[in-house]
Amino acid sequence: MSLPRIAVDAMGGDEGVRVMIEGAALARRRHDRFKFLLVGDEPRIKQALETHPNLRSASEILHAPDVVSGEEKPTQALRRAKTTSMGLAINAVKAGDAGAAVSGGNTGALMAMAKLALRTMPGIDRPALSALLPTLGDNDVVMLDLGANTECDARNLVQFAIMGAAYSRIATGRANPRVRLLNIGTEETKGTEHLQAAAAQLKLVAASLAMSFDGFAEADKLNRGDIDVVVSDGFSGNIALKAVEGTARFVTDLLRRSFASSLRSKFGFLISRPATELLKHHLDPNNHNGAVFLGLNGVVVKSHGSANALGVANAVAVTARLLEENITERIAADVARLGTGSIRAASKAAE
Repeated sequence: MSLPRIAVDAMGGDEGVRVMIEGAALARRRHDRFKFLLVGDEPRIKQALETHPNLRSASEILHAPDVVSGEEKPTQALRRAKTTSMGLAINAVKAGDAGAAVSGGNTGALMAMAKLALRTMPGIDRPALSALLPTLGDNDVVMLDLGANTECDARNLVQFAIMGAAYSRIATGRANPRVRLLNIGTEETKGTEHLQAAAAQLKLVAASLAMSFDGFAEADKLNRGDIDVVVSDGFSGNIALKAVEGTARFVTDLLRRSFASSLRSKFGFLISRPATELLKHHLDPNNHNGAVFLGLNGVVVKSHGSANALGVANAVAVTARLLEENITERIAADVARLGTGSIRAASKAAE
């Protein structure tokens, strides 16, 4: 069975063509059944492919004369969707020429283009941006929303939980993902009315959705390894994500500074290097790169703009796995199993 190809916005990301092509080539080695549609400046893409014959033999180039800049407003980018590499990559998914799109470009523009072109799935009101975060356990934790929706009601949060659980089953292999709502405390009385209503709804419907729900989680417990899915509005989720990323950089930089502070410290570094290299690997965002817009009629993955080739490869690998595991169909099946009527009934019961 042939798999749908992946459209890669070759112009997205801080480093542009070179890193995007190198990352796609690395991913191709891991997922050699996939074909690629490389979208962007054709001469530059051809030049970058000269050192990657394996990717070149599995790719087609779609020329795009324009690029979405990092500072461009989503409304401006939308008007140029038919000429930019980002817009053409997403339109390839809409037209069925690709099964998914990957871009390291402007997040707001990517969200706007994807939502307009692909639309949200039946039963889903808003798409959510989701990513995998490292934990102390054997599993990564799925977190959503990470910034696509600054304000969310209880219905949105319940839908995010459905989508996050479907993603977690693919990412962790756990049949009944442990789902929690991000809150300022674990007590039932804590949080906004929307959070409390969403918690009440999820308690009523969790069993029918093959998920385990046990209330709230605080931000300091995100990486402990005993949660599989953390659900939040995009405002709180983005702040929590940036705090986690900032803490990881702080720890890494602090260790580097400490080991360089004296001759004794440098000697200590040599002794502890295997442990510090493991820590560095665990905290490196490139090893967990690839945020997914869940809830659309198609797969769209956001690579971090500053990602290196390994990070881009991981984002493409995430995309490939979601296509292989039919994430869109899984979410649709879960929504259909529950039924929007059941969500509304649970909502009224909670109120």
